[in-house]
Amino acid sequence: MAGKRIRKAYEGLDALTVANVKEAIRIVKERATAKFDETIEISMNLNVDPRKSEQNIRGVTQLPAGTGKTLRVAVFAKGPKAEEAKKAGADIVGDEDLAEKVQAGELNFDRCIATPDMMVLLGKLARVLGPRGLMPNPKLGTVTMDVAEAVKAAKGGQVEFRAEKAGIVHAGIGKASFSAEDIEKNLRSFVDAIMKAKPTGIKGSYVKKISLSSTMGPSVKIDIADLASA
Repeated sequence: MAGKRIRKAYEGLDALTVANVKEAIRIVKERATAKFDETIEISMNLNVDPRKSEQNIRGVTQLPAGTGKTLRVAVFAKGPKAEEAKKAGADIVGDEDLAEKVQAGELNFDRCIATPDMMVLLGKLARVLGPRGLMPNPKLGTVTMDVAEAVKAAKGGQVEFRAEKAGIVHAGIGKASFSAEDIEKNLRSFVDAIMKAKPTGIKGSYVKKISLSSTMGPSVKIDIADLASA
């Protein structure tokens, strides 16, 4: 049986209700009543088949109001580039020594960045980093010579997105403690990034459904037409 807090969070909500953006944010914020600062999450059901390479949507976008989460960033680099990464705020920096730690199961980071010359070394770690979504990728800007900029971006509100099997993309776009205005800015920015990633040749509606929720709260469907009208 659901606890009192959960029952209250869902009280008066119709699963079929579709709300405009501002109303959806208000409902989700009001019902995020856990004892911690819940993450506000967006879920977009897209009309794509990720099994087809041209429809395998993946990328990164910068949220204007940040994520509210402090990412731990690891950088594989040597010499001057390693120093650049440290000055930019990277939490862990190394090369062979860091590779040994990762191989031993020490994964004390949320984002992994590497200079191109480190990819030979990282190829040996693909089985460890890949399944956790931590393998550096040039398309995501995590294989780069500009490690300082990559570290700052990761620390400053950058989020990755990727379409899962059923064509669903989801991401944390803020915290319940954020103002409604900041959540809306982030939401619209994220949706815009997904729209720009639309593959060519999609027949019918690209976006089938958009929902907003908090970590421990109910999900609210958003009126896609309201989003498109802004």
